[in-house]
Amino acid sequence: MDDTYKTISHPSEALFKEKMSRFIAFALPVRNVDEVKSHLDKFQKEYYDARHVCYAYMLGAERNEFRANDNGEPSGTAGKPILGQINSFDLTNILIVVVRYFGGVKLGTGGLAVAYREAARLAIIENEIIEKTVDEDISIVFEYPLLNEVMRIVKDENPEIIRQVFEMECEMTLRIRKSSAEKLQTKLMKVDSVRITAH
Repeated sequence: MDDTYKTISHPSEALFKEKMSRFIAFALPVRNVDEVKSHLDKFQKEYYDARHVCYAYMLGAERNEFRANDNGEPSGTAGKPILGQINSFDLTNILIVVVRYFGGVKLGTGGLAVAYREAARLAIIENEIIEKTVDEDISIVFEYPLLNEVMRIVKDENPEIIRQVFEMECEMTLRIRKSSAEKLQTKLMKVDSVRITAH
C-alpha cells in the first residue's frame, strides 16, 4: 500500500515577467479547504489592485480533491496551467496563487497559459519538495493497571503520542503510519479491556 505523498515544506514566492505583465506566484502548504479559503481571502485583500488573482490547489494523499480558478482570465488559461504544474511535480496539500499585474500588452490565450504555468513552476522550484507519510490516529481507553502493558506496545511500535490522560481510566491518542496501524491495533486488542476507536 502506498502511504506516502509529496508536498512542499514551506511558503515560497517567485516572479515571472512577460511583456510588461508581472506574475507573482505563491506556493503554500495547506491541509484542508478552510486553510485554502483563508489564504485566498488574504490574497484578495492584499492584492486588491491586481488585475487577476488566479489559483489552483490539490488536497489529500489520494490527490482527489482539487480546484482551478481563472479569476476572470479566459477560460483554461490560468487555473488549469497552475494545476498542471502541481500535477507534473506530483504534489498534494498545496495551494498555488498567481497574482497578475497587467502591463498593457495583451498576451493572447497561449501566452497567458505559458506565463501562468511558468510562474507556478518557479514558485515550486523555489521550494523544497518533501515526502510525508499517510498517518492514522488510533484512540484507546484502558484501566490504569494496564498502563505498563500498553506502554510496552507503544514503545515497540513507536507511534507518535498525540494525547494522553492517565487517571483511573486512561486515554491515549496515537498517530502511526497507515501501513503499520493494523499491527498496532492487533497488539493493543490483545490487552484485556482496551477499547479502541480508530479515526
